[in-house]
Amino acid sequence: MNLRINTKLEIPANEIQWRFSRSSGAGGQNVNKTESRVEIVFNVFESKTLTPYQKHRISIHGEVKLINGSICIAVQEKRGQYQNRQLALNRLALTLRELLKSPSKKRQETIPTRSSQKKRIESKKKRGEIKRNRQSKIDY
Repeated sequence: MNLRINTKLEIPANEIQWRFSRSSGAGGQNVNKTESRVEIVFNVFESKTLTPYQKHRISIHGEVKLINGSICIAVQEKRGQYQNRQLALNRLALTLRELLKSPSKKRQETIPTRSSQKKRIESKKKRGEIKRNRQSKIDY
């Protein structure tokens, strides 16, 4: 089953590695005998579907920690292995979507106009005057 990231990118199933182990947590005695914990490993640098630019975008991102050039996601939230596999695939797809998103345009800094500076100073003076008028003046 191939993993669809977006309309242009689909990762073949042979590039995704699975590891299974016994899970901790809910499940009663069933957790002692079934391997419901799922680890999904996707090697970014050995992938044939990703372009060099996409590999670079993933590698420079600081949010996801690459372990030996691979993205590793472990899931053990559900009791069944199948449900955890689906969650792991969804998380990998979401992670790759976020990492491959084009960078947002940087805001160009502008200098405030003279009239906007004047309005700002006038509003500050007006506010100060209002506060000064609120103060009680005691005559001796």
